[in-house]
Amino acid sequence: MSTVPAARAAPANALGHPMLEVRDLHAFYGKSHILQGLTFEVREGEIVAVLGRNGVGRSTALKAIMGDVRPQGEILFKGRPIAGLKPYEIAHRGLGYVPEERAIFPALTVRQNLLLGQKRARTAGRWTMADMFGLFPRLEERADTPGGVLSGGEQQMLTICRTLMGDPDLIMIDEPTEGLSPQMVERVGDMLARIAERGVAILLVEQKLTIALRISHRLYVMGHGRIVFQGTPAELAGAEDVKREWLEV
Repeated sequence: MSTVPAARAAPANALGHPMLEVRDLHAFYGKSHILQGLTFEVREGEIVAVLGRNGVGRSTALKAIMGDVRPQGEILFKGRPIAGLKPYEIAHRGLGYVPEERAIFPALTVRQNLLLGQKRARTAGRWTMADMFGLFPRLEERADTPGGVLSGGEQQMLTICRTLMGDPDLIMIDEPTEGLSPQMVERVGDMLARIAERGVAILLVEQKLTIALRISHRLYVMGHGRIVFQGTPAELAGAEDVKREWLEV
């Protein structure tokens, strides 16, 4: 088995109150019961990864939390219930969401895409345009370029940065490394670690085990719409039975 890079140490405030609490979450697509009692949490400043094979409900979990799919169960964000709220209401409470399809505005420039991420044009948040360019200098080089001509990796960076411009306390990111080169995967991982260092919690749905083990503080593995494993990167790295049954193709 290949050597797994050491996981980042959990931040001291990770032992505090949870930022996001999901309890007995169910969701349906028509008659298909996708989420079957999902329970997990994300604490302040943590990077928490949700792993699993395609089709187990990981993306549906994010959509249910964000209000894009009707949830059944309890979802608390910063101690307040959000299940049943509209997506824009949830976003205004400080929960950011980066969908798998990226959804940039292709005809607008990089700079215009970033400005659209601001909740209130006159209110300063913890992130500025300069911060975004500092996280990913390539965006500054292409600031006046239409988003539609960026590479896939650049578009992924732009989507994450646009969401950060809304000043979220927690950001949910769905498959950010899908289709990216190994070099860009590493850049995304480094970027997420830097975001967490600024006090933003991250809920990461990821297919690549290596990157999840490297940057996450804790991990959950999903199977058949529910959690089948939870633990630290070191614990999952040693759980050969879990990886064989729930992660390996």
